[in-house]
Amino acid sequence: MRTAKQLSVSLVNKPGRLADMLGGLAKEKVNFLALSVMDSRDRGTVRFVPDNFDSATEVLEKLNIRFDAADVLLVDVPSQNGAFRNICERLATDHLNIDYAYCSVNPERGAKGSMLAVIKVNDLAKAQRVLQVNGHSKRQTPRRRPIHAR
Repeated sequence: MRTAKQLSVSLVNKPGRLADMLGGLAKEKVNFLALSVMDSRDRGTVRFVPDNFDSATEVLEKLNIRFDAADVLLVDVPSQNGAFRNICERLATDHLNIDYAYCSVNPERGAKGSMLAVIKVNDLAKAQRVLQVNGHSKRQTPRRRPIHAR
């Protein structure tokens, strides 16, 4: 697990806009650790973790594309049933909210079948502590309160 800088851009939902942006990044040899594209009617949101943050921001500025940057967690998720659910449960147990998440093939693991999860949380430092040391939290019993406590 480690942290990384993610870039988010909003593009007009028209043919060629995403390809143009990706072409500009490729021309400057910027690769991705992970990429997500979501639409919302007339605009699309592209979130990606570049391998070279500074080069990626320079390209976006040259292309006149506005962007936002955020710190995210990159978590290795083993290819096992329930592995990502386990990560989500551990974060929830410590009252950490996942704002959003998406996955990619883990470039460091290659053909071993693990995923790389990109997770945006409300408290990055606390999430790192919760997910530390061989994927085990120090606390064994959940501290979650019921949603509708009386």
